[in-house]
Amino acid sequence: MQILDRTFSELTAEARRLAAGPRRILGITGPPGAGKSTLASALAAGLGLQLAVVVSMDGFHLANQVLESRGIRERKGAPDTFDDGGYAALLGRLREQQEPVVYAPEFRRDLEEPIGSAVPVERSVPLVITEGNYLLLDSGDWSRARAQLDAVWYLELDEGERLKRLAARHESFGKSPADARAWALGSDQANAELVARHAGNADAVIRLRA
Repeated sequence: MQILDRTFSELTAEARRLAAGPRRILGITGPPGAGKSTLASALAAGLGLQLAVVVSMDGFHLANQVLESRGIRERKGAPDTFDDGGYAALLGRLREQQEPVVYAPEFRRDLEEPIGSAVPVERSVPLVITEGNYLLLDSGDWSRARAQLDAVWYLELDEGERLKRLAARHESFGKSPADARAWALGSDQANAELVARHAGNADAVIRLRA
């Protein structure tokens, strides 16, 4: 595992190299609030729709009614609140590249629910960027998902800044400042610590610099 200080331009150049050949799948992982989805979206935008598309692990959140029926709604975001088998299966379809188009789900934070078949991935697109917390876990079907990835970058961020961003994100979607901080320091923090314990399984730890 390498620890790399990189600018966004340097990461874009590396993603472009991955997109220069046959289909590749790049994973971006890290704890909640590290900036995974922001980086993934920016990389895809920099490469353009013909070269890259983002497929988020968060599209495989279990629906709120399922979480409520199992009594685990308050732990939403933990590994067992996702359809890890469905995620692994989708990555397998994307790697096989047998279908003209594969439709991936997305997670709508304004609804706090996943939406199916929201992201079309054309067979011709050479780079799929997938991001999420649990790309490096070795339990359940997470390891089967990891096997589909050509490279995984672990995004590292100063802890104070990460918590600040995370609380701000919760507030932006309707939580009070107190509830936002409590969630960031509670359920989110437990998940962050789990994610950090598996950072050594990444191909590179990325520290993004200006």
